[in-house]
Amino acid sequence: MSFRLAACAEMVYGELPLIERVRHIHGQGFEVELWDTRGRDITALAATGARFSSMSGYFGGSLIDPEGADEVLASAEKLIPAALELGVERMVVHPAELGEGGHAVRPVHRSTGQMWLTGLRTLERLAVLGEKHGLTFALENLNTILDHPGIPLARAKDTMALVSAVNHPNVKMMLDLYHAQIGEGNLIELVRAALPWTGEIQVADVPGRFEPGTGEINYRAVATALRDAGYSGVIGLEAGASGGPGVAAGDAALAAFRAAFAD
Repeated sequence: MSFRLAACAEMVYGELPLIERVRHIHGQGFEVELWDTRGRDITALAATGARFSSMSGYFGGSLIDPEGADEVLASAEKLIPAALELGVERMVVHPAELGEGGHAVRPVHRSTGQMWLTGLRTLERLAVLGEKHGLTFALENLNTILDHPGIPLARAKDTMALVSAVNHPNVKMMLDLYHAQIGEGNLIELVRAALPWTGEIQVADVPGRFEPGTGEINYRAVATALRDAGYSGVIGLEAGASGGPGVAAGDAALAAFRAAFAD
């Protein structure tokens, strides 16, 4: 069973302009993940012929804050035209608002029942929006130990609980195994449990957030578990190249990624 492999254009080939990174990733047979598309030449990106698997789906507000939920919806609506022009399948959201460097805009270190309820209701509203436009909103799990302290309901088990409670085809998980390894571990059992709710999977090795084979995660074993469970969707490399931002290092990182998930 073959996976659809994608690479995040924001994290490899950093010495190239973004559109050249997209062309390079596409030229090697990978799909493309994007982050913030605001200020980008969407028409030029679409003209590359690349297949875009995901992009950021909001730029303000908080899923879990009653005062910020409307802003999540409003910002998502503003991004939808770009997503449709690019043919993006999934728009990624997070449990709470991220600022510069991925840090929590308003750090909170304890979740409440109100946060759970608001998160559920906001995701239900995103489901309606996604269904209207033929898009899926994907809630990404994050680690709060290293990269995103102060983001409540960010663990994979929390995001899975929210997505499964919504139980709508236009809301899925963006299951990030780099974050899950740092915060929770037990990745093979996690992917088996999360598979019914998973829209896309992201990978990077730990420590360092580089390509598979540079750290402690046995991604070949994870790939086998995914095949055995019947997954044939997108696996995205959201990782830097261990050799640096250059083209040769990026090529090597993508080759290692492909090898980890090859049939």
